Amino acid sequence: MNRNFLLLGIIIFFVAGCTLAPKYKRPAAPIPAYWSSTAAYSASEVETGTSVPVVTEMRWREFFTDERLQKIIEIALNNNRDLRLAALNVERARALYGIQRAELLPTVNAVGIGSKERVPADLSSTGSAVIAEKYGVNLGITSWEIDFFGRIRSLKDRALEEYLATDQARSSAQISLMSAVAQAYLALAADREALTLAQSTMETQQAAYDLTQKSYDVGIANELDLRRVQTQVDAARGELARYIQQVAKDKNALNLLLGSPAPNTLLPVDLSSVMLPRNISPRMNSEVLLLRPDILQAEHQLKGAYANIGAARAAFFPRISLTSGIGTASADLSGLFKDGSSTWSFVPRITIPIFDARTWSAYRVTKVDRKIAVAQYEKAIQTAFREVADTLAERDTVDQRIAAQQSLTDAVAKTYHLSNERYTKGIDNYLGVLYAQRSLYAAQQGLVSLRLARLANQVRLYAVLGGGNE
Repeated sequence: MNRNFLLLGIIIFFVAGCTLAPKYKRPAAPIPAYWSSTAAYSASEVETGTSVPVVTEMRWREFFTDERLQKIIEIALNNNRDLRLAALNVERARALYGIQRAELLPTVNAVGIGSKERVPADLSSTGSAVIAEKYGVNLGITSWEIDFFGRIRSLKDRALEEYLATDQARSSAQISLMSAVAQAYLALAADREALTLAQSTMETQQAAYDLTQKSYDVGIANELDLRRVQTQVDAARGELARYIQQVAKDKNALNLLLGSPAPNTLLPVDLSSVMLPRNISPRMNSEVLLLRPDILQAEHQLKGAYANIGAARAAFFPRISLTSGIGTASADLSGLFKDGSSTWSFVPRITIPIFDARTWSAYRVTKVDRKIAVAQYEKAIQTAFREVADTLAERDTVDQRIAAQQSLTDAVAKTYHLSNERYTKGIDNYLGVLYAQRSLYAAQQGLVSLRLARLANQVRLYAVLGGGNE
């Protein structure tokens, strides 16, 4: 009975034991409290008073409104190998945490033994040869460390933080994957639109060349104009080949992200065929960054460093382990469970550290690791702030750039038509048409690029703010 009370007292003390890990305090974020961009709220939100949802309130299927793009992202989430590795790393970290947590509990084993040996006469106490038999059954605890000073609990806490950090790394990988897939999808749409533009330009230049060739054959056009038109045809042919190649490379990049070939029925025709993502607001306060998975990952790693200090501190204190068992033993197999055959053992062990220079070095290492983790956490916040600030700065001006580019394209198109009319009427030579055509093609390409930049900016803003909830 006294033994039971002793064991109960040990267990109670073990459960109520303290830990030597320092108390965690989140470091202050080394960034401004508010975005410097004046357009953190969209103009329409300010003028109309409507509420644009924030990232934390919007699931990715609500943000990406295009149904074909949603299906493309689902394929990537199911098949992408990098994301699959991230998920497997989470499972591995969870299993490692389970191993470390199990160290708090005793290991109970059931052991059955049986031995039979012949003892020669000169070694026997009876002076004659005998056959000795021994049988036993035991149920016991082997070398269970009683965690008085929280060493094992600190290691368990560190394993937990590593598991949580790995899970946040998987979330971060998922967000990055969705952003990369969406941007690859939009790039394919833009390049397909540019390919159509190059094809149209090629056809226009070929028609102009055919017309100029006929004029040259009858002596109306000179050879210089013919060669100038030919240069445009050759340039357009090269642009067409370049965009055919680029579209093929875009498909390959998208297929790699998806982990399988993308169905042709889900591929975009051009940018106009893609439904725009929903508008989101970052709000004015930069604290939203603390919810980003990569920053949460860095914070969990920092908490793990705190727990590791507790384990290093506990190494300076005695370690107490217990080996005990109860069972039965008998010289005959049939007598194992008879009265009087019970056995028990109780073997506590205490190890008191006297001198081990490695312990002090290990403790200093954990303190330096904590400083490193703090620096990494602060760096992650600063990097995230810059990513959002850069994205907001681009969003502030992209609409103005598109409007200016559209006006430029319209003006150059008008210039091209006027130059072509003057050349047809014989007022000017073909040099003016050549210059206007080049300017028009470049302006049209620039407009496509800016439209792509606006869509990509929306996707990037959603990602850098930590969007990507299921």
